[in-house]
Amino acid sequence: MNATSFRVDVSAGSVLFNQGDAPTSAFLLESGSIEVTTEQGQLSRRLGVLGPGDLLGEMAVLDDSPRTATARALSDCVLMPIDRKQFAERLDSADPVVRALLLSQIARYRSALAQLSGQADVPVAVPRSDAAEAALDKIRLESHLREALDKGELEVRLQPILDIARDRIAGFEALTRWTHPERGPVSPAEFIALAEETSLIVPVGDYVLDQVCGALQHLRERGDGEPLFVALNVSGRQLDDQTLLDRFLATLRAHGLSPAQLKIEITESLVLDYDQVAGIIARCHAAGLKVALDDFGTGYSNLGHLHRLEFDTLKMDQGFVRQMHEPRCLAIVRAVVAMADSLGCNIVAEGVETQVQLEALHALGCTYAQGYLIGKPLPLDEAVALAAESAMGNGKSFKQSANPPPSVA
Repeated sequence: MNATSFRVDVSAGSVLFNQGDAPTSAFLLESGSIEVTTEQGQLSRRLGVLGPGDLLGEMAVLDDSPRTATARALSDCVLMPIDRKQFAERLDSADPVVRALLLSQIARYRSALAQLSGQADVPVAVPRSDAAEAALDKIRLESHLREALDKGELEVRLQPILDIARDRIAGFEALTRWTHPERGPVSPAEFIALAEETSLIVPVGDYVLDQVCGALQHLRERGDGEPLFVALNVSGRQLDDQTLLDRFLATLRAHGLSPAQLKIEITESLVLDYDQVAGIIARCHAAGLKVALDDFGTGYSNLGHLHRLEFDTLKMDQGFVRQMHEPRCLAIVRAVVAMADSLGCNIVAEGVETQVQLEALHALGCTYAQGYLIGKPLPLDEAVALAAESAMGNGKSFKQSANPPPSVA
């Protein structure tokens, strides 16, 4: 066998590796044919014959285990070595669920080979690393999420949004919550991300939309006639669905609601395909739906392209509000509010937790405020009651002073 750094030449009858050898590399067979056999005592059992384009020796490299078969050249062969590091880098960067499934299948294959070679009593276990355990836990959680969706166990809560100038609730943002029967509350960042990795995000999105429309019906019945809106976040995978808008409109019609009562929120980090997003906004506007750009200032939007996206609302990330006591951050907030006004957008300041922050935003001319000062995400009945009290002027007054605080002067 002759080898260079780029290829291995194996003459007919030569052994490339023997059963039980330590793994050094895998090989891509460029030309020739190789017989793969497993030894059972004095007997040899053929597992297969490989030809050009086939990969061999990769399993031992993937799980760093001794060779489970012998490879012998049936004709003169040319092979390309594939270093263990090449496999390791790709395996480490692979989806953890896919990696766990792959290693599990390799372990089962090795168990079958052990039986063929008369070593049925040799235990072959699936590798149990922390990453593998995390992947298996992820699979379990996905199954539980599907079950929770089927049983209607996902809860939609509504976080109030204040019209600052009018000092009354103007609408809500819909937020999904899930309480696992064993784990307790599951972070939305975890289960929403999990849903986005799979096709689950579509039925989850439809479920949340139906709950939101039901909430809007109750809000209309308990309100003073002035329609409130509910903002609903839409993921990147949902935006790729060509039927999304049609389903939204059909659900609104089924509940007897105006499209203007639903506001679609697109997270700024998703605004990379400007043509796609611009097209979605145009279709929403044609149907009467409003569109908001969420987490403005923290994503990847290019101001050179942002003017092409005719958002109705900019949602300013809470990080800016929390640091408004710093003059430079306050200057940025002032500039963002002014920019939104110039673009004909209203603006929602997220993360408002103190009266000082609210008064500063009022002084700057910010349209809406959202955060724990205004209210935490509420169950439907509490959100409806809050909206009714606010409409009648019986709710909490958030305005403490019409004068700007000294830090904004």
